[in-house]
Amino acid sequence: MFKMKNKLKTIGAAMIMAVITFSFSTIEGEKKEIKTDRSSVIWKGYKVTGSHKGSISLKSGHLIFNEGKLVGGEFVMDMTSLENTDLEGEYKQKLEGHLKSDDFFAVEKFPTAGLVFTKVKSTGKNAYEVTADLTIKDNTESITFEMSIYGSKATANLKIDRTDYGVKYGSVSFFDDLKDKAIYDEFDLVSDLEF
Repeated sequence: MFKMKNKLKTIGAAMIMAVITFSFSTIEGEKKEIKTDRSSVIWKGYKVTGSHKGSISLKSGHLIFNEGKLVGGEFVMDMTSLENTDLEGEYKQKLEGHLKSDDFFAVEKFPTAGLVFTKVKSTGKNAYEVTADLTIKDNTESITFEMSIYGSKATANLKIDRTDYGVKYGSVSFFDDLKDKAIYDEFDLVSDLEF
């Protein structure tokens, strides 16, 4: 009788441990690191007289999956890597210098930007609606975007209002009489990720 009680206690304890372990592993899911050297983030900004585009490197990132479904993710962008790709020579250097200056992203003071998923909703096969906290220049705002996942690759297009993050230079929302020097508030980030 005494041995039977001990066996039951041992089985009970094992079951409790299994439930606890299963619960925690289910919540966290499987973390897949982003291959930063095989991934790209392209930016595109618009002004009255045209547009410019370029790239930003990912410093780090991961996606979290539970039973094959996306449930979370987090990314850090290296703002010091901000580069223009549609100009050359002096004009390219001037634009990059201006974008890195205090007028725009103040990269010396804020060398990284971050994105942390807060909610992920499946919208179809391989498709998700992601809500995330985006932090630029120490300002954090919630944004929602679509993400697609195929095998070990993911794509996402984000539309960001720069004025939400204190980037007001050339914005018609804050300055009058800019005419053809006006820069639109929204810019695009197009991400092609591999994990």
